[in-house]
Amino acid sequence: MEILEILGYFGALIIGVVLGLIGGGGSILTVPVLVYLLAINPVTATAYSLFVVGASALVGAFKNMQKKLVDFRTAIVFSIPAFIAVYATRKYMVPAIPESLFSIGGFEITKNIGIMLFFAIIMILASVSMIRENGKKKAEAEKISYNYPLIIIEGIVVGVLTGIVGAGGGFLIIPALVLLAKLPMKKAVATSLLIIAIKSLIGFIGDVQNMNIDWIFLAIFTGLSVVGMFVGIYLNKFIDGKKLKKGFGWFVLLMGVYIIWAEIS
Repeated sequence: MEILEILGYFGALIIGVVLGLIGGGGSILTVPVLVYLLAINPVTATAYSLFVVGASALVGAFKNMQKKLVDFRTAIVFSIPAFIAVYATRKYMVPAIPESLFSIGGFEITKNIGIMLFFAIIMILASVSMIRENGKKKAEAEKISYNYPLIIIEGIVVGVLTGIVGAGGGFLIIPALVLLAKLPMKKAVATSLLIIAIKSLIGFIGDVQNMNIDWIFLAIFTGLSVVGMFVGIYLNKFIDGKKLKKGFGWFVLLMGVYIIWAEIS
């Protein structure tokens, strides 16, 4: 086993630890770990990431269900447009992307480069969300209500983004739950995990129908992430994950910039 492969599996563990510590964001490291450490094709990596993200989010969602923090009606309302969009993106849109997108000054932007550049932009947007988070929470829960037209639009947008880059999109879902469904922040974070699990795992079905999946590798990688998640949840008793979130945001920002540099250099 080569050193990069060992680092790749260690990265799977770290992804879970970060998820357990800060409650989100760690999943955005899945695609870079798969592509740059384990040499997996970006299209396949985004598919595997959907499964890893979905399985990890499902574990977190079950823990939140035990604490009665998940609003199931809201999860269903938000999940339906999202999982339809993710499935359609993985089943039809991603396979339809041409291998050569365009050229700039003799430099060809291929499908793989395009996906990684788009992923890097999403990483940078997610990092800004983490860095700027000011921790303000609503003291009083408003009456839960739904702005259905905006929920459908938001679900489609997040679903397409998730389908292309294989990330959970929690940084877009949580604000939407607070603003469009009037959920208190703690419930929004908990409910977002169930939404991420549903749309990611259903979206992954679109890939199962399109490509050969290395189930043994995927099971090992996902298993390490889930173990890491429980380690992170345990460490959370001693470390304030919220204080780490801003620092992790800066790390994600640097990773996004690195991916852009690596892909165009």
